[in-house]
Parts: sequence; C-alpha cells; structure tokens
Amino acid sequence: MEDLSEKQLPNRFEKHDQLVGLQETILSWKQGDVIDDSVNQQRSRDLQNVEFIFQQYQEQAWLLDPYLEGLVTPVVCRLKEEISIWMESGSTEVPYHSTLTYFSSLLYQYIKCRGHKMIVRFFPHEVGDLTVVVDFMQRLEPVPGSWLWSLRYTMLLWLSLICMLPFDLAQFDEESGSGTTASLIEEIGKRGLGQSGLERDGASLLLSRLYARKDCLDRLEDFVSWAGRTIIEEHAFFSSIGAMQTLTEMMKTSPADVIVPHIPKVLDICRVVEADSTLMSNAVVRKLRVKLASRVGLRLLPLQPLFARRRGKALTSAQEEAAVVASDDFDVPEDIEGILEDIFPAIQDRDTVVRWSAAKAVARIAERLPFEFSEQIVNNVLSLFEIHSADIESLDQMSATAESTWQGACLTSAEIARRGLVPNQELPTLVDWMLKAISFDIRKGAHSVGSSVRDAASYVLWSLARAYEPEALSPFSEALSRKLVTVSCFDREVHIRRAASATFQEHVGRTSLFADGIDILRKTDFFVVGVRRNAYMTSAPQVAEHDFYRPALLDQLLSVTLRHWDVSVRELGAQSLRHICEVDLPKLGPECAVRLRTLLNRADTTDIHGALLALTELATAFRDAANSESLEPHRREIFSFLADIPVEIVQSTRNELVTAAACMLIAASISRAEIDMDMQSSVPHWRKVIDSGLKHRNSTVQEAAATAMSRVSALVDCSIIVRRFINDFRAGSPSMQQSLARLLGVLDYSAYPHALRDAITCLLESVDKTSRLRMSNVEARCNCMTSIPQIIANVASSLPSHITPEQSNALFNALISGLDDYTVDERGDVGSWVRMASLQGIVTYASTLFEHASSLPDLAAYLPPDRFHIAAAGILKQGVERLDNVRQSAGECMGRLLRAPLPSVQGSDRWRVHGDSLLRELFFTDADTSGWQDSSWLFPRAVRLLEIREYWSSILSGLLLSVSSRTDSTQRPVSASLVNYVRGLPVSSADEGALDARSLVASLIAHARTNLASNNVVVPVLQLFNVLLEADALDALAEDDAGVETLTSLLNIASRGVDKLKNVQRILACMRTTINLLVIPRLYDSAVTRLPGFLAHAFPKVRADAAEYLYLLLQSRDLDRDTDEVEELLLETEWLAVDGKDIAAEIVSKLA
Repeated sequence: MEDLSEKQLPNRFEKHDQLVGLQETILSWKQGDVIDDSVNQQRSRDLQNVEFIFQQYQEQAWLLDPYLEGLVTPVVCRLKEEISIWMESGSTEVPYHSTLTYFSSLLYQYIKCRGHKMIVRFFPHEVGDLTVVVDFMQRLEPVPGSWLWSLRYTMLLWLSLICMLPFDLAQFDEESGSGTTASLIEEIGKRGLGQSGLERDGASLLLSRLYARKDCLDRLEDFVSWAGRTIIEEHAFFSSIGAMQTLTEMMKTSPADVIVPHIPKVLDICRVVEADSTLMSNAVVRKLRVKLASRVGLRLLPLQPLFARRRGKALTSAQEEAAVVASDDFDVPEDIEGILEDIFPAIQDRDTVVRWSAAKAVARIAERLPFEFSEQIVNNVLSLFEIHSADIESLDQMSATAESTWQGACLTSAEIARRGLVPNQELPTLVDWMLKAISFDIRKGAHSVGSSVRDAASYVLWSLARAYEPEALSPFSEALSRKLVTVSCFDREVHIRRAASATFQEHVGRTSLFADGIDILRKTDFFVVGVRRNAYMTSAPQVAEHDFYRPALLDQLLSVTLRHWDVSVRELGAQSLRHICEVDLPKLGPECAVRLRTLLNRADTTDIHGALLALTELATAFRDAANSESLEPHRREIFSFLADIPVEIVQSTRNELVTAAACMLIAASISRAEIDMDMQSSVPHWRKVIDSGLKHRNSTVQEAAATAMSRVSALVDCSIIVRRFINDFRAGSPSMQQSLARLLGVLDYSAYPHALRDAITCLLESVDKTSRLRMSNVEARCNCMTSIPQIIANVASSLPSHITPEQSNALFNALISGLDDYTVDERGDVGSWVRMASLQGIVTYASTLFEHASSLPDLAAYLPPDRFHIAAAGILKQGVERLDNVRQSAGECMGRLLRAPLPSVQGSDRWRVHGDSLLRELFFTDADTSGWQDSSWLFPRAVRLLEIREYWSSILSGLLLSVSSRTDSTQRPVSASLVNYVRGLPVSSADEGALDARSLVASLIAHARTNLASNNVVVPVLQLFNVLLEADALDALAEDDAGVETLTSLLNIASRGVDKLKNVQRILACMRTTINLLVIPRLYDSAVTRLPGFLAHAFPKVRADAAEYLYLLLQSRDLDRDTDEVEELLLETEWLAVDGKDIAAEIVSKLA
C-alpha cells in the first residue's frame, strides 16, 4: 500500500472561484422557497461539493486565510437574517431541509477546516446581538432533530464571543428580576454540557467566558459546586466530561484572582474522579483529569523566563545568570507534589491521548519549577524506561505491555527536552535510551507493537536538535546519525521513516555535526523515504556509498530487517542488501554471507527464511557480476550453506516460505559441478528439496521449485526426470497436476531436449476434452495454457529442430480450444481463468512465430492463416462477452496483436487481422485499454465489429452471451447498443459483403435452428430478439416479404414443442418472443393461435407470466383491435390455480 505515488498537496487556494459560486447558490436559498425532493437532493449535492472542496485543503487550511473574511462574513449575515425571519414567523420546528440547517452546516465546514478560533473572528459581536442569540437558543431548545447540532454549536460559539464584550448583562434583565439574562445564558451552557458532540465544546467555551466576567463572578462558586455534584452523584459520562472540560478551560483563561480561590475544590474533584472506576474507564475523562490537574498546578506556580530554561545553551551574561537564580528563589506549593504524583501514572496510561496530555503536563510544570526540582522530574521520567528493562538482554525479550510505558516516557522526554530542561549530565542517559526506543519493535502474535514508541523517540531526538547547542550534542552525533539513517531507510512504517528523516534534517540544519549531512539528506529526504521500496532500493544503496554509514546499514539489515516478522520487509531487505554489497561486492558479499550463515542455525523459521532470501540475492549478484568467474567459489560456498538447515525443516509442509526460499537459493547457486557430484555434493539432499517444492500444495512454492528446476535444466539433460514427473504427477493430486503443468513450460529446452516430445504430448492430452487424461483441475489447465507459449518462446530461435509443424498446429489449436472453456463450480466461472490464459498464450504464440518467421522453412505450416484468424475471432468474441476482467484481458491481447509487426515473409498480409483499421479507430486511438471493462464505453463501439464479416459470427456469439447476462451493468448497455445498431441497418443491401437487417436476423435464426437442443444457444438468441422487438427495431423488416418469412421461422422456433420443454427460462423466452410477434401485422393471426401453448401450459409460473406479459403488451401497444374484454379476462383469472385451457381458447377467439 505504501508503493502508491505521493499525494500532491495544493500550494494555493485554487478552488476559490468554485467555492464562491457554490456558496452564492446556497446563500440564495430562502425559507419560503417551495421545494420538492429533487430540489432537496440538489441542495444536498451542493453542500457535499462544498465539503469536498474543504477536505482537499484540510491539511493546508492556512491557504484560505486571505479569503476568509470575504467568505465567512456573508454566511454569518445570511444565517442571522434567517434566524430573525424564523423568530418572527413563530415557528416551533426546524426541518431537516431548512435554510437554518443548510447555512449552519456551511458555516461548520469553515470551522472544521480552519478552527473555531479563526472563524469566530468574523461573527457579529455587537451588544445587541445578545438578545437575538439568547432568545433563539431558548426557542430552539424544545425543537426536536438530531440534525440541529451544527446550528446549536455555531450559536454557542457566537454567544461565547458576545460574552467577551465589556458590558453589563444586567441591562438586558427584565424589570421583574435581576440576573435573568446571566441565568438564561448559564442555563443554555449547562444544557449543552450534557451533549456528546461539538455542542459540549461550545458550551464549555461559553461558560468559561461567562464566569470570567466581572458581573458573573458570584456564580463561579455555585458552578464549581454544581460540577462536583454532577460528577460525584450523577455518574453520567457526558455531563461529567462537560463539567471537567469547562473547569479545564476556566483554569486556562480566567484571571488568577478569580480562579485561585476555587483551586481546593477543583483538586477535590480531581481526586473524586480518580477514585471513581466507572469514570476512569473513559479515556476522555482520564485525559481531562490530567489536563485539569496540570492547569491547577500551573496556576500555583510563577511564570519562568524562557531563556532561563535552556539547559543546553550557555548563559550569555551575568545579569541573565542572576535572573535565573532569582527566578528559582521561591517556595514550591505543597500541592504541586501531589499533582505530580497524580499525573505521573498517566504517563503509562493505556491510551495515547492520556499519555500525550500527561507528557505535556509534566513538562509544563517542570518548566515552572526550580532547577533542582525539574532535575528530579527528569530523573523520574528516565527511570520509567527501566521498569520493563530489568533482567533482559535485548528489546526482543521485552513484553509487549511495555509499549505504553516507553511511549509515555518518550513523549514526556520530548516535551522536557524541547524546553531545554534535561541537564547536560543526563543527556548521555537520555540519548542511550532513545537509541533503544527508536528500534522498539516487539512481536505480538501475527504483528508487532512499538511504532508509537519509535515515533515518539524521533520526536525526542528532534527536540534535542532544537533546544541544545552543538557542543552539548557532539558526543552523540556519530551514534545518532547512523541510527537515524538506518531508521529512515529500513523502518517498516512510513511515518517512522519520515519522522527519522525529519529529525536527521533538523540535526543537520541546526548542529552541522552529522557526517556528509547535506548529501545524506538529499538521498533520504522526507518524500523519498515515503515509499518503502524507494527507501530500501534507492535511498539505502545511495547512502551506503558513504563508508561512515555503510556498516550501520549492513548491521541493521543483517540483525533486524532480515529477521522481521513481515515477509515483504524481509524480501525488500534481502534485495537492499544485494544492492549495498554491490558497492564493493568482492569484499562485502563474502562477509555478509558468513554472517547470514549464522541465522540458518536458528530455531525461528523467520530467521532462516530471511537468511535464505539474502543468500539468494548475494548468489545472484555473484553470478551476474562482471567478474563472475572470480566470484564463483563464493557462489558455490553459498550453495553449501543450505546443508546447515535440517531437511525436515525445509520439507515441512508448514514451512512453505522456507521451502520456497530454499528452492530459489538452489536456482541462484546451483552449478554443474555440484550436479555432477551427485550424492557427494555439499548439499546431498538438494534434489529432495526441489521435489518437495514441486509436490507442495502452495502455488508460490511450486513456482520457486519450477524456477530451480529450470536452472538445473540449463546445466544438464533432465529427460529422465521429466518423464518421471509426467508419470507420477499426471495421476496425482490437483496440486501436483498444477505443478507439472507449470514445470513443463519453464524447462530450458534450447539447452537440452528434456523429453520435449513427451512434454508436448502431456500438455495436449491435459487440455483435450476428448482425452481420458484431461486434467479436471482448472488451475492445472490454466497452467498448461501458460506453458504452451513458454515452450515456443524457449525454442523459437531453432524451432524446426525441436517442433514439427504438426506439433505446432496442435499446440495452437489447444490454445484456441481454451477459449471455449466455460467450466463453472462453486467459485463461479472458473473457466474464465483458462480463457484469459489462452488469450495471452495465443498472442504470445503468434508474436513469437512472427518474430522468428524468417528462420522457419514455412510459416504457414507452423501457423496456418486460417487458424490465426479463428484465434483472432475468438479474441474478439471474448472481448464482447459478459465478464469485465475477461473483456479487459481480450482488449489488451488484441492491442498487442495489432501492434505486433507482421512476419518478414512473402504474403505476410495473410496474417493481418481483418478490420484492423476499424479496430484501431474504435479502441486503440491511444495506449489506454482500460475501457474494455467498462460496458457503457465498450458496447456502443463493439457492435460495429459486426461489420467485419470474417469475424462477425464469433462476435455475434459473444454479444448474445452478454445480452443473456443477469448483470444489469452488462446487459443494459449491450442491449441498447444492439438496438441502436440494428435500427441503423438497411433491410437489405446490394453489397454482398455488407451487413443488413435481413441477413442478421436470418443468421441468428440459423444459429438457433442448428442448436435447438442447446438452451445455452437458443435462449440468448430469443432474448436478443425480445430486446429488438420490444424496441421496435425490426419494424422495417416486418414490411419486407423475405423479412416476414424469416420472422415466421422465428415464430415457429419459439412456439413449437413448448409443452415438451423442461427448462423454464427457455419456455419464458419463447413466450415473450411469441407475444412480441403479435405487433407484426402479417404474423398476428399466426401468433395468436400459438398463445394457448403458454396460457394453458402445465407450469403455473408460465401461465401467470404469459398472462401478465400479454396484458402489458395489450396495454402498451396498439394492435388495431378492441382488447378490453381480453384484458379483463387476463386480470380476473387466477392463472396459478386453473389449467387455463378454456380461458385461453376464449382469449384466442376474442383476439382472432
């Protein structure tokens, strides 16, 4: 998934004009508009389009800032207008599709994208707006509707803004009592605290600003008491969260003289929450408790000057030093220790949001404390790393439960380091723990945990670069640079690689301590390492060119990456190791091979698999190197390492990855000398490994074993082995048949015969429908179709000496026969796999012979033109059938065939695809062939292929299958396309080669008549005729004598012998055709007499469907007859309960 291209982020507000247009349309809506469902749907689409625009700028919302005032102000003004109109109307409800809902939803999109702090600046903030908002919120309270949340939220934000204005609320009170307005606002806010969504956030903000007003200070104590009662007595999550959220906001924004007197009660609330297990089970409650406690602590401490807290930076003057001493000279309140004791356990909380809040809380409090106290906090944080590290030798042995503790400790360390609070003498300890944390990856079941720890560790190291002088960090620069580079290149997760890259960049830019920093940064920048394959295959080898970083990269690969739990990481790691070793292959290759050998003796098959993958890559590198002869001893040595793995591990059916990797190692390292040594070989059992792979049920293992056997076949003659495999495997299990079919295609027949004649005979018999040796397994037949063109490609350079024309014809005919494989089982149309393999095989076969035509004595003997055109027709037939993936494959194959150059022989036009210019015009005007799977794109073009007379019979067969498809996405486009095409045909044509309606209908009828016993042929033909008749596409033919004669034949096929048919689908198709022919005046009398065959049929479903279909036709078509009595009979008769003979006869008499 990471191998996708990088998402392009916008760099300016390109959608401004589009947004303005949509917004103007939305703001033009009014409450009095008369709207229906279609208008409501259009309005909803407009709002969805607005939301889609904002989503595109969610990550770069600041791009909207220059335009916000002009965009937001009209929305707020229109919302205010609609509120006034609604209030004046006296309405008691706000419908889902009201303008109030739409405008508030639009306004919320701005808030969601840019944040309420930015958007609320453009709200009206006049004193007179207070009455409007309060009255509206009072009226809105009893109005039902879950969709009103955005309206309530925006109103709460607006009211919170108004509450910040310096005016006396009492001036709005009624004469009957004082404090009424403040009470109403307080009541509105408290109601919002019980909500679960954003309304609670708005209410918290409102109340915090209300109680900060001088005229509402007397209400604060009552609210704190109310909040305590709510949390203690009600045990309601939403209300408790709302109360705590409000207290937290007040602790942040209220003046100190207002809030400090209430701190003891707030601390009591924190303790009560901590003691309530029900509340503490909620992560939001735990986070708010930490945040509330920390803000209480900050209120109790004085604010320190920022420069005094930078431990890693030298103080620049005596005055500054004196200022620090002075700032440290104060008594720390006793409550601070208790607050820290409450917060520290939250650093190890099970939820990241709580740990993150606790980390920031500890760092902020530490920043306000004297040096000696903050140092104690640093030591306590560092001690958290030791909790799970005792009595273990490496991180691999650590429990997965340590993730929470380590991440919390890392986050806290990062916040502390960012503020420069880590003493210089503690930096070695911190860096040492971070070098371990950035590699924290612990296996847990089928995956691992620790990415959050690694991410947080990167944050710590990033913070060090920002807060400390280079002199303080120089002792650790080498270790940090190497570790960050390895993580940037080899971590599994994209966000960790990017975090490490960003940290490396920060150190390079701020400290200039990292060796070759700028050059390394260019090779491992944020975007390059964003794709895992690029990081492994491009960045790592480029970094390895620097001697300073190469050992660290190799160590990471050999000790971590190749032992990783993720198979894809091990595979990429092996390939990366090869590229790095190629920097100095004679030196690095043997050294790494020896280190990899130690992994082969491990009990964990993951280690064995990773080592085998890497050894395979090294052996391939030795073989492909320019000085391969001098490296051959090392390649043979790698082959000998296979003996270190116990045979039972390699051959175990459970260790499929190891078996496949072992086979690939054999393929890369086997030599003629080892083969000739037979049982004296350094790996005597290598043949057993390949045999086990070939017999394995897993297709990946089979492919690896076949690859190994292919390599062996290039070195020695394997004829005896091939014959043994044919005899043993052909009668074996389905998986063995699949393996045999795959193997016969990959052998190197150009080097040795390998019983080629027997292999060809086996493949032909395996796919021959008439052979008793035909493979019943679909996958096996599919592999046979793949192997046939592989054999031809293998021996193409000397084809006459290996394959006779007769064998070539038989092989090509086998590929053509594969296009007729429509096997169906519980998995569906599995025969489509064979058809797609045959499509690919035909094109590869023909292209190969075209390419080597000059070396053949007679191309026509090896590939007869008539067979070639039959194959081309078959490709086009598959290209218009019902399955999307088959059509797509056929389209790609036809494109390849058209692009293939004609053979360099005399009369090469005999192999030119008929209608090639039409095909190019319709489908291949560009290189994109994806449209073949899109029915609406394909079929309007595909029907024109009927103009290619040489292929039109096959194409028509394919179209018939699509018409009979039960999938609407296929059936409807092809039906509509055929109707339009037939309507455009002339009734008859003087041009013998041109297609006309008469010949098309005659061909369809002839096709059905010659296959009357096959429902699979007759039913699609009848369905096509029904489509054409229902669309009046054959009206012109009904006026032609020859056409009427042809349609009479259609009536006979549809109506004769229906009482003997057993297939209900065919009977219903015949019924519809017969009834549809009633609209043809010259066939009316004859068609009417055939109706009793359906209205009085033995099957009740046929009788009922025939009556319904006839009724619908009489209702919709004008037959120039009075049919009211017939329609009444059809409606009143219980067709499922009566045999219908008498009624059918009566209907015929009335219609005659």
